[in-house]
Amino acid sequence: MDVIGKNIQAGITTEEIDRIGHSAIIERNCYPSPLHYRGFPKSLCTSVNNVACHGIPDDRKLQPGDIISVDITVYHRGYHGDCCETWFVDGTDVAGQRLVECARAARDLAISVCGPGVPIARIGEVCQEVSHAAGLTIVPVFIGHGIGSYFHGPPDVYHFANTSTEIMKAGMTFTVEPIVGQGSEQVVILKDGWTAMTTDDSRTAQFEHTVLITEDGHDILTEYTDDSILSPPAQSQ
Repeated sequence: MDVIGKNIQAGITTEEIDRIGHSAIIERNCYPSPLHYRGFPKSLCTSVNNVACHGIPDDRKLQPGDIISVDITVYHRGYHGDCCETWFVDGTDVAGQRLVECARAARDLAISVCGPGVPIARIGEVCQEVSHAAGLTIVPVFIGHGIGSYFHGPPDVYHFANTSTEIMKAGMTFTVEPIVGQGSEQVVILKDGWTAMTTDDSRTAQFEHTVLITEDGHDILTEYTDDSILSPPAQSQ
């Protein structure tokens, strides 16, 4: 993720981002989990502006003002690790910057409440509270998931208020990955079978970490090496 962050700029194609990410993954003795997963053709998901998630890298060049989410999952020594980061490209408007920062806050604050004995539903409550307080929405159809030797599995982690009664236990490992939007909560899946776009073309942002529940709290397993290079803070106006 640190390598990708250093290459996000206007003029680069999402396919080039995928190539850079693929090389960085292989160099670290990992395998890109999405590659060929249920037919997905690339190593990363690159979702720009109104693409909520699962965007397929192609020859589209990033433009000043774009918002791009890059979802990376790697398989290393028998285990998967899943994370997502969103950047705004030079010139993104203040509303877009606030969207990105809200999505980051939703993820981080939801993770902060995780620990043994906490209802998993608390994650959704926090994500919804943060997004709605900012006048934004949660795209509800995509959820967090258990992860480990398998890519996707139990428990289901919803990012909106829900009635799940499942409790976090030490040893559980799952993702927290809210998608926050500026408009409709609804998406449409394109003919490629993957790309999920908002029905009203509103922009979205997503952040994700893989989290391990410990005996006395939690560990974030996918923290980046140098977070200072990622998504600069929104500027006031």
